[in-house]
Amino acid sequence: MFPEFFRVGMFALRAWGVMLTLSFFLGLWLLKYEARALRLDYERLFNLGFLVSLIGVVGARLSYVLLHLGDFTAEPLDIINPMAVEGQFGIAGMNLYGGVVLAVVVGMGYLHRRKLSIFDYSDAVVVVVAFGIFLARVGCFLNGCCYGTPTESFLGIVFPPDSPAGAMYPHIHIHPAQLYTSAFGLLLFFLLRRVNRRREFPGQTMALFFMAEAAFRFLVEFIRYYEPEMLLAGGAFTYNQLIAVGLFIFGVAIYILRKRTGMAVQPPARAAK
Repeated sequence: MFPEFFRVGMFALRAWGVMLTLSFFLGLWLLKYEARALRLDYERLFNLGFLVSLIGVVGARLSYVLLHLGDFTAEPLDIINPMAVEGQFGIAGMNLYGGVVLAVVVGMGYLHRRKLSIFDYSDAVVVVVAFGIFLARVGCFLNGCCYGTPTESFLGIVFPPDSPAGAMYPHIHIHPAQLYTSAFGLLLFFLLRRVNRRREFPGQTMALFFMAEAAFRFLVEFIRYYEPEMLLAGGAFTYNQLIAVGLFIFGVAIYILRKRTGMAVQPPARAAK
């Protein structure tokens, strides 16, 4: 794996940070095509994308801290201190679902306050979020974090001993859970783009995103490694699986309600030409 592209002293260009930054800028650029397909104001959609991206990172960090609070009681400033890890510049430790939940709440509040269509704009944003999952998990793979559990499957990978995965499971084949999730994100990206150009009602793409992502996350958690702080019911389930169930129900509720009450739309791709 390649956790660092290069290093100068304690300042390193880390693969995870690069992929996260790349997903941010490419995502904002991709929003242009969703705005065109759904006939939305690109400037407003850009502002929304920027906001939820920023809030997503903050939420991901805060949720990680809350789930590992014992690690920060002695040095609370380590929560935001980029020099907390010896020999490394940067803040380590994120929880994706914490970012997703906070971004959803803040994003919907923003759209409501601006009197913009929550469902139309959300349909555009979730496509880009799926693409972000694809790139960010590639970064996780290069970094050797967010790894899986031991496996005898031909898909198993041995991580270098100096990576987080290799340190936990030295010379042992483990599931490349990061690549599973990355591949799913890319597939979801293309599927949601197609839905946006053929959707039957506003909110359909958003609902399908939550259902599909939550279902996949619930399943992949069974082969992910987690610290004891993240486990529930004697280790049978994780906090993320609990959140995934909630997001799946949320997606189902949106789909049913919008299908019944949402105004039907014409395939927008034709009108965008």
